[in-house]
Amino acid sequence: MTETYRPQPAFVLVRPQMGENIGGAARAMWNFGLDRMRVVEPRDGWPNQKAVAMASGAGRLLDEAGLFGGTDEALADCDYVFATTARPRGLTKPVVTPERAMEQARAMIGEGKKVAVLFGPERAGLENDDIARANAIISVPVNPEFASLNLAQCVLLTAYEWRRQTENVVPEVMELAKTEFASKLEIQKLGDHFEERMEQAGFFFPETKAEGMKQNLRNLWSRMPLTRADVQTFHGMLRQMVRWKERGD
Repeated sequence: MTETYRPQPAFVLVRPQMGENIGGAARAMWNFGLDRMRVVEPRDGWPNQKAVAMASGAGRLLDEAGLFGGTDEALADCDYVFATTARPRGLTKPVVTPERAMEQARAMIGEGKKVAVLFGPERAGLENDDIARANAIISVPVNPEFASLNLAQCVLLTAYEWRRQTENVVPEVMELAKTEFASKLEIQKLGDHFEERMEQAGFFFPETKAEGMKQNLRNLWSRMPLTRADVQTFHGMLRQMVRWKERGD
């Protein structure tokens, strides 16, 4: 099958055993914008209906996946290959994290090179003969007492790191639900309202410390990322406290 080249690594599943895991891998790839899948000697044949069912909305990846009779054939057009494994294999090769591997892959692909990542069968992972064909090893920093990763999990971890390297992912955002941040003026007026009510309640005592207490309150408001809805809520609370006191009198 002729594969359309896209500027991304090819994910090569070597002798995968269960169709469900192939489908799960396809879904994980498409979650992060990857769609170049190659399948080498799948145990249960190809195409595989269990893979299609598990892939859900990522079925197109399976339709377009390359089917190969061996690892050499699947890597024939590649310039650089990573092999994923959780166990030491006695082979002298660079060992990198998924993050570092995808950083290197991005740089090489930017230079026009073709990069592939090998993933082994579920039971025992890649064989040494497969790893010997790779330029470097990807090792995920997992619990050494339980290092085995499901095929789709390993694919997802690597695909996630690719997405991080190629997209401008903001590490933290504030989700504003039908509101926006309050302006400095709105916060200032809230501070004025608060001081007024606290003054009436006799909070600023003794008088010699009043100015410092007010300054501390202003500093508190400035540290809080208040939205307009927050400011309105505080104003409403203060007004309601006054109404309650007046009813109590």
